[in-house]
Amino acid sequence: MFAMRPPKIISAQVIGDRTLLIEFSDRDFKQYDISNLLSKPMFAPLKNSSFFKNFRIEAGGYGLVWNEDIDISEYELWKNGV
Repeated sequence: MFAMRPPKIISAQVIGDRTLLIEFSDRDFKQYDISNLLSKPMFAPLKNSSFFKNFRIEAGGYGLVWNEDIDISEYELWKNGV
């Protein structure tokens, strides 16, 4: 048995201080709140609002990237988004 691959990210935007709205290739939209990640040192820079808003979609729609150290995979966004 194999795990289904999550759909790819088509678009993403910030819709609050800590929330992203993600559109996936299956035309589903999910909101993802980053608050749970902020306790991890790696994600601490996302507490800065201007830094949080400055991301790009990884080529192929495989995740969101802020810099060489901070990214969130499409699987995480899809599985834990609401």
